[in-house]
Amino acid sequence: MASPDSSRVSSGLAGLDEILDGGFIDERTYSIRGESGTGKTILGYHFLTAGAAAGETGLYFAFEETAKDITANAASLGFDLSDVVIEDMSPSATQFMEDGTYTVFGPGEVEASGIVSRISDAVASNDPDRVFIDPLTLLRHLTPDEYQFKRTAASLMSYMKERGVTTLFTTQATATQSDEDLQYLADGSVTLRRTDRGREIAVEKFRGSGFRGGTHGLRIDGGRGLTVFPSLVPDDHRQPFSYERLSSDIDEFDELLGGGIERGSITLVSGPSGVGKSTTGTALACASARRGERAAAFLFEESEHSFSHRSDAIGLGVSELREAGSLEVHEVEPLRISADEFAQRVRESVEARDTEFVLLDGTAGYRLALQNPDRELRAELHALCRYLRNMGVTVALTDELSSVTGTFQASDSHVSYLADNVVFIRYIEVGGEIRKAVGVLKKRFGQFESTLRAFRIEDDGIHIGDTLSDLRGVLTGTPTRQTD
Repeated sequence: MASPDSSRVSSGLAGLDEILDGGFIDERTYSIRGESGTGKTILGYHFLTAGAAAGETGLYFAFEETAKDITANAASLGFDLSDVVIEDMSPSATQFMEDGTYTVFGPGEVEASGIVSRISDAVASNDPDRVFIDPLTLLRHLTPDEYQFKRTAASLMSYMKERGVTTLFTTQATATQSDEDLQYLADGSVTLRRTDRGREIAVEKFRGSGFRGGTHGLRIDGGRGLTVFPSLVPDDHRQPFSYERLSSDIDEFDELLGGGIERGSITLVSGPSGVGKSTTGTALACASARRGERAAAFLFEESEHSFSHRSDAIGLGVSELREAGSLEVHEVEPLRISADEFAQRVRESVEARDTEFVLLDGTAGYRLALQNPDRELRAELHALCRYLRNMGVTVALTDELSSVTGTFQASDSHVSYLADNVVFIRYIEVGGEIRKAVGVLKKRFGQFESTLRAFRIEDDGIHIGDTLSDLRGVLTGTPTRQTD
């Protein structure tokens, strides 16, 4: 671990600084790895502009692009590099050799000592606090052989440390040449990747300090550059709360639940498509908002417009609560957002806006945000729900069952173990008519009514009817009437 007096240098990215336990360690060297287009150069923009904002001097050694192109590209992403010294090491059109390779130096100058001399002169004259070399791997083409390249690279890193400079350099493997052999030069290594579920970032090595391992979400946005979304560690977040009982504003539903649900509890509402899961979850969220709390609904399978229209049509008053600021509604496109980014959105709602109730509407949609959904859904939901519970937030999540009738099960997604309360709503066929039944399968914090009741959604909201005491086999979907 880093000593208490270790000086930290911000990467310019709040999420990456969080992963690095405070930022890069001053006066050390770091490798930024990744394929073309993963955002390595943009990370350099963040690093240099953060230094400029802190009154530090930044020096950019550019081996691929001209200074003019770099300035324009950075500006298009919202970065002002006017306070950064850009040392243009890029090849000019007249410096191509007959065999198609090139050098930034004239014939006879392709020597490691010449490259080091040019860079050292720039460092000596500018006395930078931060240096960004993009990419270091291009030096392979600017030195006579592999031995000379490694010697040059090692000399550069040693020189930067002697000068007290914090240095970032980018590397990129090719089809014929790995960049693994360059990692010994760095005190830390950060890898950027593109995957089937989006972009991600990982810290592979970080000498002298702890860091948060694993992969983390990453996004590139025009005008903002990179945004890093650290994976959620639930036990890093906690605040005291009491398990007071909360009403759903539906008396019969509260009776089923032994008086209501507890603050900080997780309620799973499961059932087949169209049975009323989302409406039930919305009713719980609206009850929270009417109590004077702040509630948030995250929709994975429905638009905000549809959600508000449908809920208002049965008297839940979503639009009124949204206008009052007590209910926020977020439409989530799971194919465009990673699980880490979604968790960050929930955190912002809870920590920045004091949200006390969260509805996660649609675990099936949430699954689409995951690369390996069967393996990761439970892990991601577990982390998110544990975080919310630690923060005293009451949670409702809906889970769609694939079967309309037949063998009873609480959840297709196998997430019922996360819940403190499990509410199920089922279709049943009685006398040739499709009806609905609701029941409580589990309640961790106290007793509940172990009966099945009729369930209806009408123009004035949810109605929980009498106990279905005259029916047997309700959970099969095709009950029969009890005969005396």
